[in-house]
Amino acid sequence: MDTQRHTELLVGMFMLTGIIAITFLALRLGDIGVLDNDEYMLEARFTSASGLRQGSFVEIAGVIVGKVNSIEFDPGDYLALVKLSLPNDVKLPEDSIASIRTAGIIGDKFIKLSPGGSDVYLQQGDEIIETEPSINLEELISKYIFESDN
Repeated sequence: MDTQRHTELLVGMFMLTGIIAITFLALRLGDIGVLDNDEYMLEARFTSASGLRQGSFVEIAGVIVGKVNSIEFDPGDYLALVKLSLPNDVKLPEDSIASIRTAGIIGDKFIKLSPGGSDVYLQQGDEIIETEPSINLEELISKYIFESDN
């Protein structure tokens, strides 16, 4: 009887360890963010976030350094509130510029960060003040067509 309990205990511990390992892998591979403590969040407000999606990448100098966590409408000032996550080792000066750009010919949108020259860095929850929305090609073409008639 004693060896049977010992075997059952070992099997139970093995099963518990397996369940914990599978849960950990699912959270990490699913990019849930429950276990991420090495990132901080910033906010940016744009007049238009058209085409930008949650999960889009954030780049500095052509290198992907973060991602877009959420895009919300702010009814107070009628702007799109975009929340970005960046690694803790990427320090961004407070006078940096966030721009929505188009990647390639397909038209996927991403956030391009242009660091400023300030000695003061943005912290968790701070807002990037200087922003540039994406260029709307339809508006540019229609403006060119209708203004060229005059």
